[in-house]
Amino acid sequence: MAMDTPPRWDRRMQQRLARGEAAALGEFYDRFAALVHSLAHRVLDDDAAADQVTREVFGYIWENPDSYDPKQGNMRSWVAKLTQRQAVYRLRQAEALAYAETGVGSAEELEQKVHRATVAARADYIVTSMPAPLRKALELAYFQRRDYRQTAADLGVTEDEARRRLRLGLQLLSSAHARPLEGSSPPGYGRPL
Repeated sequence: MAMDTPPRWDRRMQQRLARGEAAALGEFYDRFAALVHSLAHRVLDDDAAADQVTREVFGYIWENPDSYDPKQGNMRSWVAKLTQRQAVYRLRQAEALAYAETGVGSAEELEQKVHRATVAARADYIVTSMPAPLRKALELAYFQRRDYRQTAADLGVTEDEARRRLRLGLQLLSSAHARPLEGSSPPGYGRPL
């Protein structure tokens, strides 16, 4: 995962992109390309399609750096949101084309597949957007199979603080299924970047 970006870095990067600095795009790409590709792949389950979404997202950012609003969150969250939208749009487009060509499946199956992909992308977006201390606690507990005591020791915090971080992180993740990503299209609609 890309390192967290302080607000000052976000503002400077947006200004550099707005001025059309190619070096800024390169730096931005180096920082967020793995995030964009992994989120797109999570939705599309296809490397070539994830590559295409990655190009589209960075192309959009290059052409529209002013669409980033620091009041809505950090740049990392904005990039994740753009990626989720574009990946879901591509999934919807690909599945509709496959349905039109083969006649196999139904509109309901398409919506179920899009819904599952959207929930997975939302969970990734939530993890990506949460503050680093919560994310690190969840990573230790989930990927490294640490309990709250081990997590506390690894993070250098009290056991109560580790439990609080894990609880809050899990509460945030539980909302992935409950509501769509803010700004995402309603069922039946996809909108490209």
